[in-house]
This record gives sequence, C-alpha cells and structure tokens, in this order.
Amino acid sequence: MTLDIITPDCKVYSGEATAVTFPGSEGQFQVLNDHAPLVSTLGQGPIVIQTASGQQTFTVDGGVVEVLQNKVLVLAEAVVV
Repeated sequence: MTLDIITPDCKVYSGEATAVTFPGSEGQFQVLNDHAPLVSTLGQGPIVIQTASGQQTFTVDGGVVEVLQNKVLVLAEAVVV
C-alpha cells in the first residue's frame, strides 16, 4: 500500500508500506494491505511504518488518517522526526 504523511508545512513521508501502526485518539490500531475503508482521528504518539527494507517511526501531535483502496493519507498537525 502507499502511504503519505503530510503536515501544513511539507510532505514528511511518501512511499510503500506493508503495515502502519497509528496512535488513534481512542487507542492504537494497525493498517495492513487491503484494509477496509477507514477515517480516524489521531492522538499524539508514534506512527510506525513497516516496509520491505525495515521500520521507520514518526511522532505526530495529532491529525487525521484516511485509508481507501490501499492508499493511506495522514494529515498531521505536526511531526517530530
């Protein structure tokens, strides 16, 4: 699936992922390939991205995530790398 993490200032990440774990406002959740359509708010915490070559983590201060047809879009308020 493709993942884009965007802040009001810039695009922080764009690439392929096999799994992504999010800090949902109601608790942590994970998205895998072929996930059902989803829109959720994000709380403060880490976004953990699993790729074929390893793992990468970004910390967000909140935002929104949309999952639709193997495309994941994160609109984050701010990201700490």
